[in-house]
Amino acid sequence: MPTGKVKWYDGEKGFGFLTRDDGGEVFVHSSSLPEGTVSLRPGQRVEFGVAEGRKGAQALQVKVVDTQHSVVRARRKKPDEMVVITEDLIKLLEGLSNGYRRGRHPERREAAKIASVLRVVADDLEA
Repeated sequence: MPTGKVKWYDGEKGFGFLTRDDGGEVFVHSSSLPEGTVSLRPGQRVEFGVAEGRKGAQALQVKVVDTQHSVVRARRKKPDEMVVITEDLIKLLEGLSNGYRRGRHPERREAAKIASVLRVVADDLEA
């Protein structure tokens, strides 16, 4: 069974790419992930079957080999850094909440920026 690492994966879109240990890239769709797995992280080790699809190689029956993210853990922020980040996040979300109280949604550009910040902070919390 081929092995490799996750190059990138977009949980919202439900697909991404794996880098094979023997070279090349393989498309991966959310339907190939193990039950209960909703996303993959860059650098995460995986095993997978491969089938040739219309657009190239596609991963089948992906199995997560390790759940430890040693590279991520090595970059884990210190608690005093996280204090500043969480306080800034609270201010950002309070501003968003105030807009909702006034009956308005954030503009798409603003919403995308907030969502991006939330994803980064979530990654830092999970590290």
